Amino acid sequence: MTSITSTPTRAAAAQSSSPGRRRSRRTWPFVLLLLGPGAVLIVVFIIVPALYGAYLSFTNTQLTGFAARDPKWVGIDNYTYLLSSSDFLASLGQTGQFVLFSAIIGQTVLGMVAAILLSRPWVRGKGLWGAAVLMPMIVPEVVASLTWASVLSNNSAGTLNRLTGLFGADPTSWLQVVPMVSIILVNIWRGVAFAMIMFQAALEEVPAELIEAARIDGARAVQIFRHITLPLIRGPVFLYLLLTTISTVGVFGLVYFLTQGGPGGATRLAAIYIYQRALQFAQIGIGSAASMILLVLVLVLGLVYVRLSKVEV
Repeated sequence: MTSITSTPTRAAAAQSSSPGRRRSRRTWPFVLLLLGPGAVLIVVFIIVPALYGAYLSFTNTQLTGFAARDPKWVGIDNYTYLLSSSDFLASLGQTGQFVLFSAIIGQTVLGMVAAILLSRPWVRGKGLWGAAVLMPMIVPEVVASLTWASVLSNNSAGTLNRLTGLFGADPTSWLQVVPMVSIILVNIWRGVAFAMIMFQAALEEVPAELIEAARIDGARAVQIFRHITLPLIRGPVFLYLLLTTISTVGVFGLVYFLTQGGPGGATRLAAIYIYQRALQFAQIGIGSAASMILLVLVLVLGLVYVRLSKVEV
């Protein structure tokens, strides 16, 4: 009896599931048509160069000399050299300092403050203030670098020296005296707009009922932000930290046009060190190995951010 009744049931289930299977088979070509070109571009311009760079990091490839015509496999010699090089380790330390103070602290804090202020109803001229904050992000990197080079110029015609001259101060070569502080401030100025946009969008998703209920219970603004707002926007905050860390680690043009890694290597970030080794000194193998080390460090930071944010990716 059981077998007789189960057979129609299975047949009915098979008939009911067959349209879904047919539909999924029909949609596969459409999905491939949409995702195929993007996947090909990712493979050609990201995955293949990354794998080729990983291969070059284990060779002594150079742009000139015998190693340019006949590169040889050297194993982990390039990595051993870099991890024992004081110059490379110093560049990693300076990169960490640059990322910490300009992106993780500077851009995040100022971006959050700007987003909170622009979300307040009593603030007037929001459009004007928003445009002023967005302006640095629109300006091309080269133009921004040359503009700040003029602002921080060491002669009396420099904008900053003119301002300090009003108080009787002598002209100062800012890019020579405080080079790291200078590039940190410039990078904060340029990246705070992106932080403001992301945080402002996240703040709009916070339920107003929770904020109002906390105010009725007597919570102050700082308590509301710490215990209600910040936990609710933790995902977007950590997502921004991940994105800004990746982009700031690879900053090259802004620093190169301002200091070229000087003075005396004081602002020689990892990206500038890789450029100098790979192109100026023609040591492609060592430059590729340095890039791989930097890539691993960024991946580790990314995993830490995802773990802390507890966001499913």
